Amino acid sequence: MPLPARLFRLAAALALLATLALPAAATVWRVKAGESIQAAIDRAAPGDTIEVERARYVENLLITRPLTLRGIDRPTISGGLRGDTIRIKAENVTIEGLIIADSGASLREQNAGIYVWPGSHHAVVRNCDFAYTLFGLWIEQSNDVLIEGNLITGKRELQSSQRGNGIQLYNTRRARIIGNNISFVRDALYVDVSHDAQFRDNRLHHSRYGTHYMNAYDNVWEGNDSWMNRGGLALMEVRRLTVRNNRAWANSDHGIMLRTIQDSLIENNVVAGNQRGFFIYDAEYNELRGNRVIDNRVGIHLWAGSKNNKVEGNDFIANREQVRYVGARDMVWGEKEGNYWSNYLGWDRDGDGAGDVQYEANDMVDRLSWRHPMMKLLLASPAVQTLRLVGQQFPLLRAPSIVDPKPRMQPHNPDWSPWRGRYFPRSE
Repeated sequence: MPLPARLFRLAAALALLATLALPAAATVWRVKAGESIQAAIDRAAPGDTIEVERARYVENLLITRPLTLRGIDRPTISGGLRGDTIRIKAENVTIEGLIIADSGASLREQNAGIYVWPGSHHAVVRNCDFAYTLFGLWIEQSNDVLIEGNLITGKRELQSSQRGNGIQLYNTRRARIIGNNISFVRDALYVDVSHDAQFRDNRLHHSRYGTHYMNAYDNVWEGNDSWMNRGGLALMEVRRLTVRNNRAWANSDHGIMLRTIQDSLIENNVVAGNQRGFFIYDAEYNELRGNRVIDNRVGIHLWAGSKNNKVEGNDFIANREQVRYVGARDMVWGEKEGNYWSNYLGWDRDGDGAGDVQYEANDMVDRLSWRHPMMKLLLASPAVQTLRLVGQQFPLLRAPSIVDPKPRMQPHNPDWSPWRGRYFPRSE
């Protein structure tokens, strides 16, 4: 064959290979009122986008290929009060701009607005409203999900125990849960065996727990607001957790629970107007610093072997009972820079900003009043005041306490006063 012909055929073959290597252009499908969204999903190719016009669609959707499902002017997809409204069983699925409503109500079947099936990695759910769904999102064994900017409201007429959770994560890695507003569910965020995740700027309210969090490591909780729940953040069975710049107020039990937690940093949080600000149980080798614990009935309830924690630079202000400590020996906090205690009655003669007399949180009268609550009626009586004085003068009668050798004379954070008076209804 002549050389020019060979070159021509080679060039044609290379051009054909280049054409085959190019990815097919993604198609945008449009679904109008009265049409089927599921039919569009079934005919779409991987990577396509389905745009849904504003209308109400009663369907239970199943997505089994990577695609984008996007609402135009916020259409509503109703599950008809049965099953999951949307079930994802593919990687790289994005859902955004929809109102997702009316899932079934079976806790046994875990009915959800969106159920992210195991293996559906890299799912994105963004800027959707979940209305009257049992679980908002159930995410199981799927990594690298992004759940951002959603509004989730549960089946609010159900009793708390019969509701599902707002967002449930089970056995996931690297989830990002950012900027969601969740209410009237059982637990706003339920997290189990899920590691390396970020939970930022969420608003969690009017539920049992703002967060119910167990068996998870190396996560970050930052900038979340939790109010009007039974408990704000319940962080249990965890290690290497960062809890920073959160606000937990007006919860009927605790603001932040730290239970069986190690090697974690809890800093710059506001905990105000709760029954108990911090509830710390079986916590070791953690650092608490820069927190504002304000106007709770009990500032910190500490017990069950919680020791070897560094507690520095915190402000304990206007709590009815600053610390409720159950232990066999003194616990020293504030060895380096001290904490601020609004009920400290010492003095600072050398003007270094630290009190000259150590602060002791509890005495014998405090412990007697915990065991016999009716005794509080007599706290102002001369007999009880004499008992308190005797306990101070005779160390053998002294009760183990939280001791701060360098109590600060002024709060570390001067902007604490707006957090006073934020109570759960009927708690006063």
